[in-house]
Amino acid sequence: MKKQNFGSMIQEMRKEAGMTQAELAERMGVTDKAVSKWERDISFPDINTIPKLAEIFNVSVDELMQVKTNAKKNTLGENISNIVDVVLKGISLAMGIATVVLSLFNEIEAKNAICMLGFGLACLAISEFPSNKTNND
Repeated sequence: MKKQNFGSMIQEMRKEAGMTQAELAERMGVTDKAVSKWERDISFPDINTIPKLAEIFNVSVDELMQVKTNAKKNTLGENISNIVDVVLKGISLAMGIATVVLSLFNEIEAKNAICMLGFGLACLAISEFPSNKTNND
């Protein structure tokens, strides 16, 4: 059985069995709206009903559960890394803009402007470090 989303797998097996959503719903003891939601991956059957669903389609529970999920491939670590990257780039941009604006209004000393620009450049450099980034070059 090829890997696919749970909903499309249910829909495919239901159609192969020549059943409507209403017929599957009746056999499962749920509404046809519930079956529709399963097939669109909006919701999933109760874990206790999975064996019954497998029996209806004459497949094992293992086969039924061997589906590809739509879950994002990003792990928590990757998400945090992306957030840190955006924050560092935002800080560097903010430092550059603040330095320019304050300089235009003569509200910043040269020493402080250089420090702000240096801090911004350091943030930009850190954001460009290859911290488990994969390049598709």
